[in-house]
Amino acid sequence: MKHKNFLILISIVLLNCKNETKKQLKEPVDSAYINLKYAKGFSVKDFGTHKVLEIINPWPESEKRYSYVFTDEIKASKTTFSKNEYDGILKDSIKKVVVTSTTHIPALELLGVEHTLVGFPGTEYISSESVRQQIENGHIRELGKNEGLNTEVLLELNPDLVIAFGIDGGNRSLETIKNSGIPVIFNGDWVEDSPLAKAEWIKFFGVLYGKEQKADAIFNKIEKDYLEVKKLAKTAKTQPKVMSGAMHSDIWYLPNGTSTEAQLLKDANVNYLWSNTKGSGSLKLNFESVYVKAKEADIWLSPSNYASLETLKNGNENHAMFNAFQNKRIYTFTNTTGATGGVLYYELGMTRPDLVLKDITKICHPELLENYELYFFKPLK
Repeated sequence: MKHKNFLILISIVLLNCKNETKKQLKEPVDSAYINLKYAKGFSVKDFGTHKVLEIINPWPESEKRYSYVFTDEIKASKTTFSKNEYDGILKDSIKKVVVTSTTHIPALELLGVEHTLVGFPGTEYISSESVRQQIENGHIRELGKNEGLNTEVLLELNPDLVIAFGIDGGNRSLETIKNSGIPVIFNGDWVEDSPLAKAEWIKFFGVLYGKEQKADAIFNKIEKDYLEVKKLAKTAKTQPKVMSGAMHSDIWYLPNGTSTEAQLLKDANVNYLWSNTKGSGSLKLNFESVYVKAKEADIWLSPSNYASLETLKNGNENHAMFNAFQNKRIYTFTNTTGATGGVLYYELGMTRPDLVLKDITKICHPELLENYELYFFKPLK
């Protein structure tokens, strides 16, 4: 009888231990492992034995969330993860990575892990000098186009991870990669609704590489500099009228008032003439409506991809009717490029909104930043 009671006691203890283990795996030790001040598109939870990264909003109006497990070799051997529950299971150390947007590259550089990059679609668009050196040395392979990756080369590279961005989740080449056993993570930084929220995705890369503290410190510096410039801009005594965009096929495209571009203009303390508009994409207007509102605008920023006053006028002769054109107060970022023509703003601007805000403030309130030299924007000549 005593032997039987002892066996029952042992069974109860083992059952309780088993249940306790399950409880530990299901309940996070830290449900907000990464402190996010602005970004809303991802979250990270620490379960002790592993971390779970959730991509909440990989593209606009996405109906699916993506969850990924991060663990090390020892902990992975002690824990079983269901592939049906997670979209990817990764080990902590990433030795080889493929990214699919130039906007991903600055985070790798800032964290000091750009040497792990082994493949990229459209290497000619990369501006970074150090990464271009890796391309020239043959350490980074060309992978074609993002919407149709060269899966043969990519599978040959066998990266630990592919960091992708998607418009609707319909990229077939990414499905081929996932089916081969290579994890694919969607980066949704571009969906965020503020400059600092987009920049905060460096913490996403910090999680991938186990460099959370370094990523946090880098972002804190960017945020500090951004807020200091924003505060400085508020001291300006005038608010110049600002217009943006240009004509293409009889349609004038320009940022709506809720865009991150418009928020940068607001934080630079300028009078953006379409600040009261709303929308999920660019405004599409006819020439007459733009001319009536912006004929006497003081400054014209980002005139699409026109590289000079001449090409702007040749694109549509009506462009020359604005005061900003006649006074040569038009500024563009498209002429600041890397060695192979990649536009630096498209690569670095999202990660460094502090530099973008300094540029706009310098252009619109030059007296506030007398010794600052423009980084992205240059006068259209």
